[in-house]
Amino acid sequence: MANAENVAGGLGLTSTTAKELLSAGVDVLTSGNHIWAQKEIIPYLDGELPILRPLNYPPGVPGRGYIVNNQAMVVNLMGRTFMGDFDCPFRAMDKLLAELKPKPPVIMIDFHAEATSEKVAMGRYLAGRVSAVLGTHTHVGTIDAQVLAQGTAYVTDIGMTGPMDSIIGDDTEAVLRRFLTGMPHHLSVGKGKTMFNAVLVRVADDSGRAISIDRIYREVE
Repeated sequence: MANAENVAGGLGLTSTTAKELLSAGVDVLTSGNHIWAQKEIIPYLDGELPILRPLNYPPGVPGRGYIVNNQAMVVNLMGRTFMGDFDCPFRAMDKLLAELKPKPPVIMIDFHAEATSEKVAMGRYLAGRVSAVLGTHTHVGTIDAQVLAQGTAYVTDIGMTGPMDSIIGDDTEAVLRRFLTGMPHHLSVGKGKTMFNAVLVRVADDSGRAISIDRIYREVE
């Protein structure tokens, strides 16, 4: 699974970039608040491509918040602190777990949120009920990858795949100008050497309990 909400030139997702990731071996594409940035992707959210938008958007919003493939389910949730006025992600997940029949043993969560406290809270809240709670959104990987006592893998933020000489992926000079002047202007993707951030979660097929979580970091010229 890969969070793909910024692969279209640094903002949003298109059908072309989605298909590139899927052809490279990704099984499910998750997203977040930027899923609507490229309007052409909206019709695909209700189609056959395995693309998720956060589950806790209000009813009637295009797309779906989870997908089941054999014995595994991937769920996309979005936090509310510093993010916007969305439905409660905690109660949305409770509702899904209560209503889904049959419930797959392996359940992976992409929790797209800003506040570390909200992410940690979600990990603790779902501990023992899902296989993994994996944080995204801040673009900065955290060092707290762990398996909680109840068998749920957790990390506050996986990090990003993108340019190292940047400010969370954007061109450094452009971002600095915005901070120094307060004036809005276009931010382009940084260039040069790139980094790859990911986690590898090993899960018992029968019980869905996480066995291990390992951080993966690579630098590519």
